[in-house]
Amino acid sequence: MAVNDLLAELNKRMTATIEAFKSESARIRTGRASTALVSNIKVDYYGTATPLNQLATLGVPEPQLIVIQPYDGGALRDIEKAIQSAELGLNPANDGKVIRVPVPPLTEDRRKEMVKMVKKMGEDHKIALRNIRRDINDGLKSEEKEKMITEDDVRKGQSEVQKVTDRFVSQIDQLLSAKEKEILEV
Repeated sequence: MAVNDLLAELNKRMTATIEAFKSESARIRTGRASTALVSNIKVDYYGTATPLNQLATLGVPEPQLIVIQPYDGGALRDIEKAIQSAELGLNPANDGKVIRVPVPPLTEDRRKEMVKMVKKMGEDHKIALRNIRRDINDGLKSEEKEKMITEDDVRKGQSEVQKVTDRFVSQIDQLLSAKEKEILEV
């Protein structure tokens, strides 16, 4: 594997880590209704765990309300149960046709807890980025041992790996501060 192949793998794996952070942080409640809060909740639909967004149309007609319109009316109870057991602090109301999920505003203490949770999530993803960096650097060193690349190539590669890692860590920091601001907004 050449240096360029290792760098391509580095970019691919780090991009996947950023995407994972984005999707995880989208599920964090901010006090404002968002379909991302409930879209990936797994519903037991005829014995199969199915994401909610595949069973219903999700909408946000008001800033504090999510409306869920199932394609199959028989799934209403299962959807309602899944939302309650998802531990999001949401109480769905079922009127027989649609499920309305009011999103209550967060208390100040709850906002601070959420910020801590998001920061921990961000730190976990930064650790994942550093682990990827270590794997790629180990790959460079093993290629040098096998005489496939020179010591200079290793040094240049490691320098490039560090630049890429710094860029991705900076992206996590930006996403983190934006989410923090969103959570603390009243």
